[in-house]
Amino acid sequence: MKSLLSLVVVCAAIALSGCATKDPNSLAQNDPWEPGNRAMFDFDIALDHAVARPAAHAYVDVVPEVARTSIHNALTNLNAPVVFINDSLQLDGNKAGDTAGRFLVNSTVGIAGLIDVASKIGIPYHANDFGITLGKGGAAEGSYLVLPLAGPKPPRDLVGMGMGVALDPFTYITWNMPRIYMIVRGGLSFLDDRSAQLDAVESIERSSIDFYATTRSLYRQNRAAQINDGKPANTDLPNF
Repeated sequence: MKSLLSLVVVCAAIALSGCATKDPNSLAQNDPWEPGNRAMFDFDIALDHAVARPAAHAYVDVVPEVARTSIHNALTNLNAPVVFINDSLQLDGNKAGDTAGRFLVNSTVGIAGLIDVASKIGIPYHANDFGITLGKGGAAEGSYLVLPLAGPKPPRDLVGMGMGVALDPFTYITWNMPRIYMIVRGGLSFLDDRSAQLDAVESIERSSIDFYATTRSLYRQNRAAQINDGKPANTDLPNF
C-alpha cells in the first residue's frame, strides 16, 4: 500500500508540475502533457533496453518453456479473485462463473494453478481489472499519462491499478515473510509479462516512425476494446 501511495504521489506531481501543451494534435489525442509524457516514455524505454529486455531474454534462455508455462499459469490463477470481483461488479454472471470455476479447478486438480486444467475442460480464461470496471461504468479515461516504471496509466487505469491491489485477498493474508512473497510474485509477474512481449515490442519498435505515438494509440485501442468486450487490435500489445 505504501508503494501504491508513492505511485499516486508521483502521478499527482507530474500532473501538477508538467507544462501542458496547446498543440492541436496532442489535444486531439487527449494528451495535453505530451512533452512530459514523451520524456517519461524515453526514460522507461531506456530502462527497458538496459534492464527489462535483457532480464526477459535471460529468463527465456535459462528457464525451460514447460516451467515458464507453469509459472504463468500459477500467476494467472493468483489473480483470479480480482478478476472474479470485477466480473461480479460488472454484473456478468457468466464470466464470474467461469472465473470461479477456473480458480476452483486449477487450485485443486491443477496443483495450485501450475496446470491450466480448466482450459482443457472448456472453461475459458478472460482478463479483467478495475480499470475496465470503471470504463464499463462510464468513467472517462482522463488525460493520457505515462509514469516512470508503470508506463501508460491514464487516471482511470491508475485508479484501477490501485483498486486491483486493494481488491486482491492476498494483500491481506498474513503469513511468514509476506514481503518476500510479494517480491517473488512481483518479480515473476514482471518476467512473465515482459518475456511474453519480446517479439511484439521489438517488432513495433522497429516498424514505428514514432514509437511513442504508436504505443499511445495501441494502448488506448486495446483498453477501449476490453471495455467494449471486443477483441483487442493487437493481442500481443506490450504492457508498458
